[in-house]
Amino acid sequence: MTTTADTRTFVVRAIPAELLASVRATGLDVSGHPVESHTAGGGEPLRCCLRDAEPGERLMLFGYEPPLPASPYREIGPVFAHADACPGPSTDAYPPQWRARPQVFRAYDARGRIHPTSRLHDTDNPEPALAEILADPEVTEIHCRNITYGCYMSTIVRPSTPDR
Repeated sequence: MTTTADTRTFVVRAIPAELLASVRATGLDVSGHPVESHTAGGGEPLRCCLRDAEPGERLMLFGYEPPLPASPYREIGPVFAHADACPGPSTDAYPPQWRARPQVFRAYDARGRIHPTSRLHDTDNPEPALAEILADPEVTEIHCRNITYGCYMSTIVRPSTPDR
């Protein structure tokens, strides 16, 4: 039997499928507000499958609160996802369509506080910056956020980090 060591420095996580299923079933977001239905114009970042929407796809827009320990840094913001269940991301690598999109890599510690290794990312090579941030043992996760709107895009963790 052959075993292979996990050599990845990070894993990209979409919004959990269970949470998306609940939002779709109830039609309500984390704050109890109704989900908005949209038809994609194309390019909307989908947090369910970590890619940009194609024109004509059925979408939902809702408030999402990325899981963090109770702290003043918890935020709720708008996100797009498919209105119907989708297979989710095709990989746990950095989303190919988002590589050149400027992002804030907001690092958090175990208390849910923003860590000083947070930074702006505006090149098409995010791996070195993410690896450098996660090299700090105080960092537990990174939230990628859209620069213009501040919206949550995805969570980056070490491969050994359990799902929340």
